[in-house]
Amino acid sequence: MKAKVFGIDGKQVREIDLPKAFDSPLNKELIKRAVLSIQSKKRQPKGTDPRAGRKNTAVARSSRTLPQSERTINVGKARIPRLKNRKHLLYGRVARVPQSVGGIRAHPPKAEKVIFEEINKKEKRNALLSAVGASTSKDLVGKRHVLKEGINLPVVIENKFEEIDKTKDVVAAFKALNVFSDLENAKSKCRQRSGRGKTRGRKKKQKKSLLIVTKNNSKVYKAARNIPGVEISPVDSLNVELLAPGCMPGRLVVWTEDAAKIVGERA
Repeated sequence: MKAKVFGIDGKQVREIDLPKAFDSPLNKELIKRAVLSIQSKKRQPKGTDPRAGRKNTAVARSSRTLPQSERTINVGKARIPRLKNRKHLLYGRVARVPQSVGGIRAHPPKAEKVIFEEINKKEKRNALLSAVGASTSKDLVGKRHVLKEGINLPVVIENKFEEIDKTKDVVAAFKALNVFSDLENAKSKCRQRSGRGKTRGRKKKQKKSLLIVTKNNSKVYKAARNIPGVEISPVDSLNVELLAPGCMPGRLVVWTEDAAKIVGERA
């Protein structure tokens, strides 16, 4: 598979042979498994104190061993644990059971619960290659991005792009590559989040736009990170979630020339 390498000005510089990774077959189920596995690693284990609701004197006691004044059989009282400290003002109040005030929870979250979804290394690697191959399909990319007629996928740009340190120059390069229309579409689809998340640092939801893959953390990282919807990643940190956000393959990706060659080493 061959691809055209464009300059910052949008003119074709050369043509290169792409690695076999760009010809990988699509496997949606494997991509979904890999994305869910990555997302599960972001969860934080949570649980309750094992002694929560049990720090009291209430115990389940047999009525046969109690004095006549404390029995619960045939006296109109429920046979449930009650506080037994006579000096306490709450003597005889129900405690410890789930239906009581301050009692234990019926089925509390447990810290020892396994909340991470594991995936084999080879499956994770194949899912990444499958997501890379999906980024070259116009049918898949066109479902989630705005593509102009005549655009060639994958979009490969020369290595000089990594040396750009101004946001306006990055935007100018995107206009020359005919991918700026997707940035405008993503910017117009930024909305306020519904629910409690607005008070927890997640006030707005931003539509995903294109992904920039570079050889390393270069100057363009700071120049492009503030463009709405745009994400940037070095090729060594590339994962399936970046290439298929929401388990949906077919993201619009702008590769630098060296980054496209390094991806082939994983094939």
